[in-house]
Order: sequence, then structure tokens, then C-alpha cells
Amino acid sequence: MSLRIAAASESDVPVILSFIRKLAEYEKLSHLVIATEENIREHVFGPNPVAEVLLAYWDEEPVGFALYFRNFSTFLGAAGIYLEDLFVEPAQRGKGIGKALLARLAKIALERGYGRLEWAVLDWNTPSIEFYRSLGAAPLDAWTSYRLAGDALTRLAAEPPPLQSRDRKPS
Repeated sequence: MSLRIAAASESDVPVILSFIRKLAEYEKLSHLVIATEENIREHVFGPNPVAEVLLAYWDEEPVGFALYFRNFSTFLGAAGIYLEDLFVEPAQRGKGIGKALLARLAKIALERGYGRLEWAVLDWNTPSIEFYRSLGAAPLDAWTSYRLAGDALTRLAAEPPPLQSRDRKPS
């Protein structure tokens, strides 16, 4: 039995989308997945990629993935990695595959001179929370994530800019 972690290639797009769907099913969010192979191909392997993917292979069978992208910390003044998705097939859990994926991401972060690796986890996902804590990850309990999407994003984008006060003198 052997484990191999490798950067995904464009030919892996169907496998990546399959893992995204399996993760969404696990998180009880399948109804939100509208990604297509074309979306993944364009945004991960196209001319302006915005994300990267690692695949985990157990005996040369794909058993897990990590999808991540670069972010930036103004407080650190340095880039970091944001882990969007981490998934390991249920039958393969407990073999160190998730830890190996995270270790590779940590290595990538350090090789690139990045300051941190971060991600979010659903509050109810106790097994993952315990796993992350076992690695030394600390929860950011003082922070609440927010998201604008769909109609709310469209409405905000359509907001007119504030009017300048007529009483202000040009500077």
C-alpha cells in the first residue's frame, strides 16, 4: 500500500469535480453545487488560474483532494494559502491521507514564503475539527465569516456610488 500526493493536471478535471460533489454530499450541501467540468478547467487550468489542486492516490487510485488558492494577510504583510476544500474518501480515512495533503500544503506555503495556511470548517463537523486540532490548528473563534453571493452580490454591485456633498469645496 502506497500513498502519493501530486499536483492535478487538466486531465484530472472529472476526478476533481467528483470529489467536489462527494464533499458537498458529506456536508449536506449538494444542492449548492453548480460547478461544471468547464468551470473547473477554466479556473484551475485556464490562462488565468485562480486555484490549484492536489490529488491523493492510494495504490494509484485517486482517494482525496485539496483545492486551494493564494490569499493575503495585511497584518503579516505576506501571502498565505486558503484551503477551500479537503476531502478523503470515507473508506480511506484514518490512513494519514488528509494529514499528508495538509502537510504538502504546509510545505508549499513555506517554499513560497507564505505566512500561513487557513480554512473554514462547518461547526457540526466534529471529526474534522478534532483532526485539525490534533495537527495544532487553532480555531479563530472571534471571527465570523460572511459571504455575498447570487442576488445579494448583484444588488450590491448595482448600488450607485454615494453623491458628493454640494457643500464641499474642491480640494
